[in-house]
Amino acid sequence: MSLLSKLRCITVDVTGTLLAYKGELGDYYCMAAKSVGLPCPDYERVHEGFKYAYKDMASKYPCFGHAAKMPNIVWWKACVRDSFMRAGYHYDEETFEKVFRRIYASFGSSAPYSIFPDSQPFLRWVHEQGLKVGIISNAEYRYRDVILPALGVNQGSDWDFGVFSGIEGVEKPDPRIYEIALERAGNMAPEEVLHIGDSMRKDYVPATSIGMHALLLDRFKTSDAEEWRKSGAVVLPDLEAAKEWLTSEKSSC
Repeated sequence: MSLLSKLRCITVDVTGTLLAYKGELGDYYCMAAKSVGLPCPDYERVHEGFKYAYKDMASKYPCFGHAAKMPNIVWWKACVRDSFMRAGYHYDEETFEKVFRRIYASFGSSAPYSIFPDSQPFLRWVHEQGLKVGIISNAEYRYRDVILPALGVNQGSDWDFGVFSGIEGVEKPDPRIYEIALERAGNMAPEEVLHIGDSMRKDYVPATSIGMHALLLDRFKTSDAEEWRKSGAVVLPDLEAAKEWLTSEKSSC
């Protein structure tokens, strides 16, 4: 008997599982700078600056400022400003406002993202099996309201419910975000739900810690994948492989 026959719901991560970033962060910062007549910032410096700025903001104001009731745009403005400053770029207020608005608009659209070709077929296949589909993501409301719909991944036809950290105020790897998903699914038992993601720490470990099934995708052939397998995780290359695994007797083991 396959695992699929025991399930009532499958939840999925978003970035790295359903979609990927297009290009580099520097591409979008460069376009924003050029739009106001400035030269391109150095890609590597901006990338490093953003990495530390994002980590700092996520530490001070987790879940995109949810607990502090910080507006989403204010959180991102502080993050982008700090990114530029750490990279050595100090713009006057008027210039920064123009650059930031361009960046914020870009990342609030479908432009920086591409959906994997197997994502939508997989989600619709899960629905055809009579299962619910949920999304669990460390993301803010624009993923739900703008980005996923713009990519053609719609609530109703492709997914039934979503749990987004910026809306809920809890983020992966906190197991509570998975408990919220079980509630949203209709108070399902954890053994009736499978979670699919691309992070051992954020997806596999917290999901299985509350009794859910889980598997990991290794779309980018990460060096960590072998360690994931040694830890007991099922690791597959894409959602088409996940579909095949789910319908095989191997998945019941």
